[in-house]
Amino acid sequence: MALSQKNVQRGNKKMVTIKEIAKECNVSVATVSNILNHKPGASDETRRIVMAKIKELNYKPNTVARNLKTKNTRTIGVIVEDMTIFSIPDIVDGITEHCEENNYQILLINLRLFKKYNDFYYHRDDYYDRVEQEIDKLIARQVEGVIYVTAHERVMKCILEKLPVPAVMAYGYTQNKNIPSIVVNDEDGAHQIVKHLVDNGHRKIGIITGKPDSIHTQERLQGMQRAFYENQILYNPESVYYGDWTRQSGYNGTDQLLEQGVTAICCMNDLMAGGCYDWADESGIKIPQEISVAGYDNRELSSYYKPPLSTTELPLHDIGYRAAEVMLSLVEEKELKEPDGIYRVGCHMLERSSVRNLKENS
Repeated sequence: MALSQKNVQRGNKKMVTIKEIAKECNVSVATVSNILNHKPGASDETRRIVMAKIKELNYKPNTVARNLKTKNTRTIGVIVEDMTIFSIPDIVDGITEHCEENNYQILLINLRLFKKYNDFYYHRDDYYDRVEQEIDKLIARQVEGVIYVTAHERVMKCILEKLPVPAVMAYGYTQNKNIPSIVVNDEDGAHQIVKHLVDNGHRKIGIITGKPDSIHTQERLQGMQRAFYENQILYNPESVYYGDWTRQSGYNGTDQLLEQGVTAICCMNDLMAGGCYDWADESGIKIPQEISVAGYDNRELSSYYKPPLSTTELPLHDIGYRAAEVMLSLVEEKELKEPDGIYRVGCHMLERSSVRNLKENS
């Protein structure tokens, strides 16, 4: 009875081996192996016969055994703080895309920290043991590297330096050049949005920040101040309202900033910009005719505001993609391009309808 007939009778439960393929084709095991691995040495006719038999018998390579032998699993472990945070899915998508392009797969661990602790965990380190445990589990499954994805940029020391595999931090800082950090270039992104307001004739610009201790807040404020300096606009601390990333703080900040006589308000995220819209709607003030508003992040809701919000798009997908690029470079033992281990990914300014051009009426 032929091998293919045996497999049909057994319901295809038996895994076909290279030896069986070689026997069916009357060639050596080495010949079949070379053909499967795209190595030279077999004639075109032999290659055709072997590939036809492989297809007929539905042969599947035993990748587990091969990986155990070569210690090359082409698998990257990815640990994320919480998949429900808006920033994380796009970062993971970027990691996945680059891994797919290079025939790598990912093993994903979701810590669910935000669901458990809200954002209070940003200032805690008692979950570091959990991170170390998950890294150990991934290493036991023979991943070739680990990427840790944070929900909010901050300095993180949850990855041990002396791991048997390389590690990369996406959307956070390690302060360790041996564990690269892939972060957003917030300073440049904020500079772009303020420059857009200035280019449209605004010189009295109010700012609604995020939480003062946030790296995002600090770097975005630096970018805004640089834009003021370059355009000879005096930075006025009284025109800065320190919010907390929430829509309510955007609402409260708008009321205070309009008393300063600003013509535009630059918010450090789109949720707080939504608070500006709420205040304007309740007060009968039209955007952008009477006050211009700009945001940051390009959250999906920002394009549905009326009018659509001008904002700076976070390069979340690109951060993930870059993190995977750096990781595969480490796996292949290539020299890193950034000697300090920090890779900053640029933002993109989106001009919509929430900023009035004051120069048109001057």
